[in-house]
Amino acid sequence: MKNPIWVAVLVLVVLTDSKNNNNIIIGYAQLLRTDFYRTTCPNVESLVRAAVQAKFRQTFVTAPATLRLFFHDCLVRGCDGSIMLAVPNGQAEKDHPDNLSLAGDGFDTVVKAKAAVDSDPQCRNKVSCADILALATRDVVNLAGGTFYPVELGRRDGRVSTIASVQRRLPGPGSNLDQLSSIFASHGLDLTDLVALSGSHTIGFSHCSRFANRIYNFSPQSRIDPSLNLQYALQLRQMCPIRVDPRIAINMDPASPNTFDNAYFQNLQQGRGLFSSDQVLFTDGRTRNIVNQFAASNVAFNQAFALAMTKLGRVGVLTGSQGEIRIDCTRPN
Repeated sequence: MKNPIWVAVLVLVVLTDSKNNNNIIIGYAQLLRTDFYRTTCPNVESLVRAAVQAKFRQTFVTAPATLRLFFHDCLVRGCDGSIMLAVPNGQAEKDHPDNLSLAGDGFDTVVKAKAAVDSDPQCRNKVSCADILALATRDVVNLAGGTFYPVELGRRDGRVSTIASVQRRLPGPGSNLDQLSSIFASHGLDLTDLVALSGSHTIGFSHCSRFANRIYNFSPQSRIDPSLNLQYALQLRQMCPIRVDPRIAINMDPASPNTFDNAYFQNLQQGRGLFSSDQVLFTDGRTRNIVNQFAASNVAFNQAFALAMTKLGRVGVLTGSQGEIRIDCTRPN
């Protein structure tokens, strides 16, 4: 009786979501599986991991850059590798102002991993750039100290990438919880997923301009955002003077910037969230208990993060005869 019940539930979900066009996302996500390349490229995970390890040894930026690239890909057109595409008119996803800060090391990681996979004759042109990005993301998280989780595979690459598609799809540093939850809910991600995925800010950096309003010109009543720890705000002012080199970057996590751990949530408890979109997770009662849970347990955070990444990796996937396997990750075949 188990199989018929499972099928009935799947059909019900597809029909229920048809009004908001999520039926394709949910239906095709069922075709992903961890052993997708078992016969066509059995060594895909080791090939990608070796390339990622080599890149990681060159620079730690590989980790936050690749992780952010995956988020920005999945939240716009779905996890189809469209963030990698370049178009002649400079109007691709990656050309949108919200994506201009994506570090080149993330793109380079995928390109190098793709070359490593294609160097195996059995694997050449068999593995999508979208799947390589998903695997590389898991690997950089693990290399930085985070959990190792199974990655579902079977995505195909999209052929379309437009600057217009990015509009209002990505969270901003000033987003409130309503705005954040709306973006994540549109992809089937709940508040626990939102908080767990925000924990990716435990590694990485930001330029001063992204949070300068919180330390210099927050409101007529308070020059400094009152939700920001005052000592931390003054430290940020020292690192980010008003007339500042725009290339200066500040660690997102002042406690352990090169370790993927739950210190991010402990920072939020102390008012040391760099963005207001970070700090709101603690100041808003709807998510405070989740922050406290993750702050108290690195295991709980890692488990929730792995689950949320799996759910995110199913968003908008192309499978089967959809899309293509790109020969070059930066352009359609």
